[in-house]
Amino acid sequence: MCGLKPPKSARDATGPPAPVTTGYGPNNGTSGGGSGGNGTTTEEVVITGWYPGWLASSVPPGSLSWDKWTHMTYSFALTGPDASNVVLNSDDQQVLPTFVAAAHQNGVKALVSIGGWTGSRFFSSAIATPENRTAFMGAVTKLANTYNLDGIDFDWEYPNKQGIGCNIISPSDSANFLAFLQQLRQDSTGSKLYLSAAVSIAPFMGPDGTPMSDVSEFSKYLNHIAIMNYDIWGSWSTGIGPNAPLDDSCAPTQAGSAKSAVAAWTGAKFPANQIVLGVASYGHSFKLSGQSNFSIYSPFTTNNNPLVPSDGSGGVDICGNPVTGGGGTDVYDFSQMVTAGFLSSDGTAASGINYVYDNCSQTPFVYNPNSGVVISYDDATSFTAKGKFINDNGMKGFAMWQVAGDEHDVLLDAISKAMDIQAVCS
Repeated sequence: MCGLKPPKSARDATGPPAPVTTGYGPNNGTSGGGSGGNGTTTEEVVITGWYPGWLASSVPPGSLSWDKWTHMTYSFALTGPDASNVVLNSDDQQVLPTFVAAAHQNGVKALVSIGGWTGSRFFSSAIATPENRTAFMGAVTKLANTYNLDGIDFDWEYPNKQGIGCNIISPSDSANFLAFLQQLRQDSTGSKLYLSAAVSIAPFMGPDGTPMSDVSEFSKYLNHIAIMNYDIWGSWSTGIGPNAPLDDSCAPTQAGSAKSAVAAWTGAKFPANQIVLGVASYGHSFKLSGQSNFSIYSPFTTNNNPLVPSDGSGGVDICGNPVTGGGGTDVYDFSQMVTAGFLSSDGTAASGINYVYDNCSQTPFVYNPNSGVVISYDDATSFTAKGKFINDNGMKGFAMWQVAGDEHDVLLDAISKAMDIQAVCS
């Protein structure tokens, strides 16, 4: 069996991960609720991503480069109004066993992510009371045992902060989340699960609606957090900006970046060696407002991706609010950028496409001068910079949203090479 880890030299500057005394922290080496013990992946580094179940027909689990990952997270199970039930739709119920089997056959830990942008509406109520926490814990452990999972990822967007627009939120959300994790770790199944959380670029919100100054208690119960350092700029922004900036300290407008996010979380006492950097295999598109050339932060009009089908009506979202833009999206997966003619198959700019690399954000932009469409995205160069950042800051690894968006592993290979990831077999 094989696993992945960086060379020891990559960690020498920061030393080994801090010991965890709970017995279920990041270095305990346990598998999860099922037979994930078929793997011998090291916990020294996390090379993971989210697998979108709704793409299973075009990107089946068996098509993934499993030997290049240590963990893989299936997305999504959803919260519901009944705390005793985690919602998994019928298609996911069919695909998930195949996903788990493929992971275990390759020594990779299999997780399921609960929540997401549309699935976080009922997190707050699910853990609001001791009775609900017990019921929700039962639902989570049942999910793990039923599908032989090694872990659970909590993608709550966001505790005590509105996400999609109709989430239940409470000033007690973060405190209740911690209480839930503590209770889950006392359960016979929960004590063995690998637990992660996808988090904002700011620490969890306190009861006053501002980021907490001390989130160290969460590190005792979570194996890692994945900072979702993407969607920083998009169609909602005031200008064309980087989707996933590594740094924005030199930018005219600081909307957030990997550098400032990691500083915020470690400043709130979450250990760097339990932080995974969320990286994006997609970009956001913009259409210039009557200009022949573009500059970063210039004005734009929203531009939908024509590769994503739309009925033209827009419809309504899960909150019942009208969807603008004819129901389309401004998102282009890295692989879609190849299909759409922005990139060549090797991930470089296609003929006739202008390429600009922003040295401040350490991210690229491509521009079609004929259509006026600009895409802010990540390529091999920016992923290399992010891999070096992870090592330089003693972080635990990276998590890609989403793994089906890459093109022939161009992004995955670039960041792994930058981190000097090595295979370890026994």
